[in-house]
Order: sequence, then C-alpha cells, then structure tokens
Amino acid sequence: MRLLAGFAAFALLAAAQTPSPALLVLNKVDAMLAIVDPVTNKVVARVPTGPNPHEVDVSADGKFAFASNYSSNTIAAIDLVAQKEQLVDLGELRRPHGIFFAGGKVYFTAEQNRMVGRYDPAAGKVDWTQSTNQESTHMVVVSKDLNKIFTSNIGSNTVSILERGTAVSVPVGPGPEAIDLSPDQKEIWTAHSGDGGVSIIDVAAKKVVQTLGKLTTRPNRLKFTPDGKRVLISDAGTGDLVVIDATARKEIKRIKVGTLAEGILITPDGARAYVALERDNAVAIVDLKTLQQTGRISTGNGPDGMAWAVRK
Repeated sequence: MRLLAGFAAFALLAAAQTPSPALLVLNKVDAMLAIVDPVTNKVVARVPTGPNPHEVDVSADGKFAFASNYSSNTIAAIDLVAQKEQLVDLGELRRPHGIFFAGGKVYFTAEQNRMVGRYDPAAGKVDWTQSTNQESTHMVVVSKDLNKIFTSNIGSNTVSILERGTAVSVPVGPGPEAIDLSPDQKEIWTAHSGDGGVSIIDVAAKKVVQTLGKLTTRPNRLKFTPDGKRVLISDAGTGDLVVIDATARKEIKRIKVGTLAEGILITPDGARAYVALERDNAVAIVDLKTLQQTGRISTGNGPDGMAWAVRK
C-alpha cells in the first residue's frame, strides 16, 4: 500500500500549535480536519484530509489522527504535531468509513467490499482483512483485549462479531448504523436508522437480549458515557441529542442541539459531549451534568466525525 503525496503546504491554515488535549473535527464539505482548542473553543489549525472524510480516531500517544475518506479508497494519516497529512492508498478496499485505533493499528470498514481491514502505521501497509459477508459494513468497534471486532451492517440489518477468524452476524432492527460497546465490554448497542429503535446485544451470548422501541426519527450515532451509566444518541431527523439511562433502558432527556445532528464525542472525564451539526456548520457543546447545551463551535462546512487527542 503506497502513500500518496499530501496536499500543498499552503493549504494548511496552521496558526498555532496543536493543543493537548485537542478536539478534532472532520468537515466533510471542506475535506479538512479542524483542530480545536477545547479551552477557548477556537479552531487553531486546519489540515486537509482527502475527499469526503467521515470518521476519525487518534493514536494512543495522541500524535497522529487517522481519517476515513469515504469518497475514495484512502485513509488520511495526519501528524498532529507537524499538522501535515499523507494519504494511505487502500488499493481494492473501497469506501472506507468506520475507523478505530487499537493496539497500535488502525481498524477500518471497507463498505463496498463488505470487509474490515487493519492498517499498520509502523509498517505502512494493510496487514489483515476479514469479510463480514454483510451489506454496507459501516461502523467498527474493537474490544479492549483486541479479540473481538464489532461492525454494524446497514444493508443486512445485522451486527457482526468477528473473533479469531470467525464471523457471527446477529440480526437486529432495520438499518443499523450507530454502534458502541459498553465500557464493561458486556453489551453492544446499535441504533436502527430504519425504525428509530435500539438493539442491545449480549456479547457473550451473541444475541439480542432487548430491543428498545422508537427513540429517534433518524439515529446517526450512539455513544456510552465513560462510566457506562448513560447512552447518547444523535437524531439527525430532529436535531436532538437523546439521553438514555443505560441500566433502566429509559429516556432521561431530549436536548435540542441544532440541525442534522450527527457525530458524538464524549470527553474522557465524562463532563461534556460534543455533537456535530452538519447543516449548521458547527459543533454543539453539552454539559453532561446539567444536560444543557452550553455553547457552539464554528468548525467548518459539514462537520461529522470527531476525536479527542491527548499527547503522551
């Protein structure tokens, strides 16, 4: 897998060092990664990514970000210190979308190929792939022990559990997209874009143990808080952030954050959530103690995927 030449240096709008921590926001329309200082809520730099970037994650040392470019077969590898990027050519692996950094490597979905791939930044190549045999393999999550990989498959109405070369696809509601693994690693939750419901999968049993009825009109992302007590779901249809009690399986609150709510990022301390508002060209800030929106950050055109970078 070869590295393609980066965009011209003059395209970078880097006026300041990348802070630590930093809020990273992908702007799909601009094809840029915005680096935001979460103290001032100001964009301090912008780095090109490649066409139509959707999801982003960060290396364990906080020095590199990796973004999936959905409209091409590339991943942007972004040096957050130098604020420069290189494009990783994925060859025949098409429509990369979900992305997850774990164990020093970058796991990603190749939606068109119905596969999960793994890119090794140290070796500069894709070193592993596995088929889900499911349609529209979209998002990916990896367990802490690296032994299990979970994907949401929109077109097949399933969640796949990949483990030691095997793949089990669990039937869920229509159009599963948003997905997250509980902090205790016992449950996978997925929200269905087809009916607004949520399927809760027991990881050990590999089966749905509970289905929650219609909670949203068009769920886009679902995230657990770090303590596992709450689940946040963005509703692209209404622009709401829906807060669920993870134990009681009940809605706590519905917060109007803007228009076309998409990506969700929760800070590691669980104090705040950021919600990307694609049509508002902004990111909403939500206080998770008061469950109130406290501000907005103008990040660029078409914000979606986000990540949190802390240098070590």
